Amino acid sequence: MFISNLSLTTFRSYKNLELELNPGISIFIGRNGEGKTNIIESVLYLSFLSSHRVSSDQPLVQLGSPSAYVRAKTQLPDREVLVELEINSEKANRARINQNPVRSQKEIFGIVQAIYFSPEDLDLVRGDPSERRKFIDQLLILRSPRMAGVISDYERAVRQRNSLLKSRAGTESLVAWDEQVANFGGEIIAARLQALSEFEPIFQEIYKDISSEKPAFITYKSSIEEPTQNPSENSAKILERMKVTRASEIERGLTLTGPHRDDLLLNLGDHLVKGYASHGESWSIALSLKLATYQLLEKDGLKPILILDDVFSELDEERRIHLIKLAKSAQQTFITVAVENDLPKELSGNRFLVKSGQVSKISKLTEVN
Repeated sequence: MFISNLSLTTFRSYKNLELELNPGISIFIGRNGEGKTNIIESVLYLSFLSSHRVSSDQPLVQLGSPSAYVRAKTQLPDREVLVELEINSEKANRARINQNPVRSQKEIFGIVQAIYFSPEDLDLVRGDPSERRKFIDQLLILRSPRMAGVISDYERAVRQRNSLLKSRAGTESLVAWDEQVANFGGEIIAARLQALSEFEPIFQEIYKDISSEKPAFITYKSSIEEPTQNPSENSAKILERMKVTRASEIERGLTLTGPHRDDLLLNLGDHLVKGYASHGESWSIALSLKLATYQLLEKDGLKPILILDDVFSELDEERRIHLIKLAKSAQQTFITVAVENDLPKELSGNRFLVKSGQVSKISKLTEVN
């Protein structure tokens, strides 16, 4: 799949932007703060219905405007789809598919699919467990868009249950929410384990190719004992664990069992990557995670948009080679660079100069100066 037209209205720094795009590589060149990442953010929002930079929608809406609009004409293998999203800072977002309103914005999941790689992806290695949970859950959504609804329902159930725990509600009030958390949570854990069973061999092979000194592998750390790929078994174990932790949960006002407490443990040889790996090894792990994601989706028959945001300046020559190969093979690749020297000579494509909230197509890199 690829986007042939991207339109932004009162989105971030863009009052009105129209971009004609082609398959292959599109390169956005501009200094930091000029608006390159705003373009990338709009594509990722269509893919995941959330920003990769901020936790709320309000910063996405231009100051003084009630709403921001993102429209993408998307070329799928069998048809063309126009997806439109109205992002509101004070009310529910609205979406349209081929100019027809849909009941929920979630119905656009799966139309635009994107994989994003940036220097911030080192947080996958060095950051909190929430970063790694987000990573695996985004993989689930890309492979099966319906999982977005399951994850959303789970998060809503956890929030409601936490509110009851903080109010020290009785067991009878908690029962219904216990079951919802357990049912949705059991399904999420099973889906994560299923995805990891296919993902990890690809990840291991890629890391071995990039850095063969020590083997890398992933283990799933769960808040329940011996989680499985069977949702019902996981749900039963969550409910049992809740009985054990009930007093602690009421005391803390928090749900202590479920996939929101789990983690992906990244291992290098006999050590956890976090706190042990060198800067170079950490980059190799992060790069391997992203490359493996793309390869797994490709194995599923999917061709997501590849987005590389200011990443080449952070990589050495050996790691660049792997990313260049992927950028060339993807059906559509978006690359952002601050200066022309950051762009590998092996990569060419349509070039756009981003400056002061304006985007103009350029024919040669030398025209940027």
